[in-house]
Amino acid sequence: MRADARAVLEGWAAPTPREGLLREDFLEHLRLHADGMYRECVPGHLTATTAVLSHDGEQVLLTLHGKAKMWFPMGGHCEAGDLSLAGVALREATEESGISGLRLLPGPLALDRHRVWCHPPFSHHLDVEYGAVAPAGAEAVISEESLDLRWFPVDEIPDPTDEITRQLARRAREVLRSG
Repeated sequence: MRADARAVLEGWAAPTPREGLLREDFLEHLRLHADGMYRECVPGHLTATTAVLSHDGEQVLLTLHGKAKMWFPMGGHCEAGDLSLAGVALREATEESGISGLRLLPGPLALDRHRVWCHPPFSHHLDVEYGAVAPAGAEAVISEESLDLRWFPVDEIPDPTDEITRQLARRAREVLRSG
């Protein structure tokens, strides 16, 4: 898993200078922390997030996060049985959306680091972000991790959310349209 993460990050062309710096930080984190992929790593750990798009790419499925009370894409922690970051992204998206048959887009599409409370007073998620496409007619099923789950037009994601969520949805749509 760690070797996959290193290969993914080393081979990824960052679309912005900020993400280029994050890429280097994530690689350094993996060099310094043998457990850097997993929740047990106190300073922070890699996670995978996925913007799930409708089959036509016009809508994005977001979850109202239980702790943050904000609309976010699906995502979460790496687990012992995971073999790749892409696999984590697809697993988490499937679990949290209730949609089977998601198709992962080539990625990653973005990187982000954000403060979380996995280890009080805080630690960081080093988030590797992907996009996926739902089959036509897919119906989402809310999981225990969400307060709500809804489809929104990619260009009309409501508050409360963040610019990272909006950016990921737009990038996923661009990749789907170009593909």
